[in-house]
Amino acid sequence: MLPNVAVPERPSTKRSAFTQTGSTQESTDSLFERVAWLYAFCRERLFRDDTDRIIAALWPNRSPSSGVRVVELGCGPGFYSRKLAQRFPQIAVTGVDRSERQLCWARERVNAGRINNCSFELVNVLSLPCSDGSFDALIASRIFTILPERRRAVAEMFRVLRTGGRCFIAEPRYAFWASIPLFSMWLLASVIHSGNGYREPKKATVLNSRAFEQLFNHLPWKSVRVWRDGRYQYALCEKG
Repeated sequence: MLPNVAVPERPSTKRSAFTQTGSTQESTDSLFERVAWLYAFCRERLFRDDTDRIIAALWPNRSPSSGVRVVELGCGPGFYSRKLAQRFPQIAVTGVDRSERQLCWARERVNAGRINNCSFELVNVLSLPCSDGSFDALIASRIFTILPERRRAVAEMFRVLRTGGRCFIAEPRYAFWASIPLFSMWLLASVIHSGNGYREPKKATVLNSRAFEQLFNHLPWKSVRVWRDGRYQYALCEKG
C-alpha cells in the first residue's frame, strides 16, 4: 500500500499539483485535435482495458489509502483517470495531455458522471510543471508509440513520484496493431481536412522486450518488474 499524504479526505478537482506556466495550446496540425473523436472511440471501445491490472499492481490490497494522488500521463480522453477516480472516491486523480480536444472529451465524461475527484491539465509530459515527489502513483499507457524522447519521459516519471511511489506503464508489442489508430486518423483527416502535415507518425513505434526493459535502467528505482501479456508489455516501477 502506498503511504498517506496530507491532502483533504475528499479530493476535489479544484486543487492541482501543477503550476500555471502559460498556454501550451496544441495547434491544429495534430491528429489528436483534428479527429479527436476517432481516437476517443479507439480508447473507449478498441484498446485493452487494464483498469483491474493497474489496481492490482499499484495497490496489491485493491484499496488505495485516502488522499493518495495519482497522475495519468498522456491521458487522452481520460479513460483510466475517470475509471480510477470513479472506483476510488477517496483518491485524487489528475490526467495530463497535450491535446486540448482530448481533454475536452475527458472533462465532459467526468462531468457527466459527476466525478469530483478527477481533473485534467493541458501539460507536456516531457516537462511537468509540478514539484518533485508530487504524486503517489503514476499511469502511462501507449505514450511511447509516438513519443521519441522516451528516457526523458521516464526521468520525469521518476522525478514527480514521491519516495515509495509506483508507476505502471503499458505499451503495445506489435507495430501492426498499435498503428491501426494512427492509420485510421491519418486516413480520416486526409478526407475531411485539406491539410496533410501532422506531427504524428503514420506508423506507431513499438519497443522490443530488451529495449523496453532498458528504458528504466538509467534511474535508481528501488524495484522494476517487467512482464508481457498477449499484445502488451508492462512495467511496474517503485521509487526508493
